Amino acid sequence: MSAADTTTPAKVPPPRQAPPPPAAPNKPRRSGTSGSAGTPWLLLAPCLLILGLVMGYPLVRLVTLSFQKFGQSQLWGFQPAEWVGFDNFSGVLGDSEFWQVVVRTIVFAAGSVIFTMVIGMLIALLLQRVSGWVKTMVNIVLVASWGMPIIVATTVFKWLFDSDYGILNALLSKLPGVDLIGHNWFASGPQGLAVIMLLVVWGAVPFVVITLSAGLTQVPAELEEAARLDGAGSWGVFRFVTLPILKPIIVMLTTLSVIWDMGVFPQVFVMRDGHPEDDFQLLTTYSYKRAFEINDYAQGSAIALITVVLLLGVVAVYMRQMLKIGEVE
Repeated sequence: MSAADTTTPAKVPPPRQAPPPPAAPNKPRRSGTSGSAGTPWLLLAPCLLILGLVMGYPLVRLVTLSFQKFGQSQLWGFQPAEWVGFDNFSGVLGDSEFWQVVVRTIVFAAGSVIFTMVIGMLIALLLQRVSGWVKTMVNIVLVASWGMPIIVATTVFKWLFDSDYGILNALLSKLPGVDLIGHNWFASGPQGLAVIMLLVVWGAVPFVVITLSAGLTQVPAELEEAARLDGAGSWGVFRFVTLPILKPIIVMLTTLSVIWDMGVFPQVFVMRDGHPEDDFQLLTTYSYKRAFEINDYAQGSAIALITVVLLLGVVAVYMRQMLKIGEVE
């Protein structure tokens, strides 16, 4: 007997069988699709109803008045309102004073927006380079100034720029060669509007700073470091890295600022004690003057409607820019 015959033969393991395929998951029924699609509209219905009542009726009434002859006699019911078509608009658009007010409003809004965005961006960038407790203190001050009521802030600025007791004149007069004791900042329209512009910027900067600061936290530090390694300076990093990432936020803030600054009313009205002079008239105060001081409610409504159309143009530009940004992304 050989060694080969005494050797126990090796057992060959059986071949492995492939595991059975997993059972296909049961597809959810589509019977509830229509109900789930209507749920958002159902939840939005109360909000849409309130907006329709609060904003819809005044807007319809505004459009109606702008096409009517509606003065004090019609207000008290002595005479019925008379439809005059586009006579109110032709009268407003043919008035040279109206176009002066339009130009003044555009210049005022543009200056306010530019200063707001520039100052807000600078402060937001500086907050990224200070310690935590300094950032906290600055944010507290910003929120406090942002939360201050407009009437209170306007009263404070009236005291600061008062010709007799204003602290600003006293501080500036301490500079060599400067004598502003008794200087009236509201003696001329440009100086007075500059003060009001400063008030508007002071109230708008906190929102811009807080929003831009939140946006700056989303800028990747790796991109900034890579730009510096490629030789870019601080301006280069801001221009080619930070600014493109913040572009959607900047477009949104700029559009909102234009809408808010073209609709400035209480700052001018309170600063001029309820009777703004001709050099201080903006579109909002001019519409108020025509409606409630001259008692021509129809022309006042026409001016307000033209202002709404101008603001809709700003909104259209904003939507176009946002759609472009969405296509790029």
